[in-house]
Amino acid sequence: MKALISTACGGPETLVLGELPDPVAGEGQLLVGVHACSINFPDTLIIVDKYQFRPERPFAPGGEVAGVVRAVGAGISGFAVGDRVIAACGNGGLAQQVAVRAANAYALPATRSFAEGASLLMTYGTSIHALKDRGRLQAGETLLVLGAAGGVGLAAVEIGKAMGARVIGAVSSVEKADLVRAAGADDCIIYPQQPFDKDASKALAEQFKAAVGPKGADVIYDAVGGDYAEPALRSIAWEGRFLVVGFPAGIPKLALNLTLLKSCDVCGVFWGAFAARDPEGNRAHISQLFDWWAAGKIQPRITATYPLERGGEAIAALGDRKAAGKLVVEIKP
Repeated sequence: MKALISTACGGPETLVLGELPDPVAGEGQLLVGVHACSINFPDTLIIVDKYQFRPERPFAPGGEVAGVVRAVGAGISGFAVGDRVIAACGNGGLAQQVAVRAANAYALPATRSFAEGASLLMTYGTSIHALKDRGRLQAGETLLVLGAAGGVGLAAVEIGKAMGARVIGAVSSVEKADLVRAAGADDCIIYPQQPFDKDASKALAEQFKAAVGPKGADVIYDAVGGDYAEPALRSIAWEGRFLVVGFPAGIPKLALNLTLLKSCDVCGVFWGAFAARDPEGNRAHISQLFDWWAAGKIQPRITATYPLERGGEAIAALGDRKAAGKLVVEIKP
């Protein structure tokens, strides 16, 4: 089968279009003919050996797919050949076929495209786990989302609104701010580019404080990291929750005295581990996402599509923080 392959540690430019052996559906697995694979931040890490796990090379990146079931492994009920599905696969999605655990697969509604389906699980799964389980977000609270125009950021904006919060987005450009407002944010601020000296960091903290209001942000969703984290933390409310989601701008170092002064929590968010440790809790979250999707409260926002041979360009755009919304690779199985 055709696949976009990582043969050696390196950036997106090292990926090559080639052939990999056809996978088979083992026990508890589905073989899926892939029609679409969305690009997520882990794809930028896994090819440079910086993700939590390192698959044996050669492998195809791509952790989230939509397609049609081609074979059903032993011990599976509820799926049949020909079913349209979406699935989280970890890696292997940038290929014509992938074997996925049936426990990580869900029926794709007939009214939704494969590109839309491939854009739901990882970003929205991360954000609902972050806001419900780790952030304990309540209706009427204020949510500040850093990196609000990215995949997980837009998902956090929409889910925050669905949960009844006041949502403030933070982005790096006017174009991204327009996208975030269209997703339902109550307000959006544009922050400058790092690095920040002491004065610039203080000025950004004041910008965050002005946006969230005198009470502060009850929950801060940080999908950026870098020099943006500490100024955001300075805008947190008493007993607020600071969610550590990702580090495209670099891994920050926080002044822990700030957590004491605000009696706040700093909470890590690792959706993949949560889904593996609490599969029933994760499936309940996904069920809620499908309900919100059907009601029009959430909607994956696909801003660009690519053919398989240009999948490396999609990964590069995400890694360079040039992307807004979801980038999807469309594949002919």
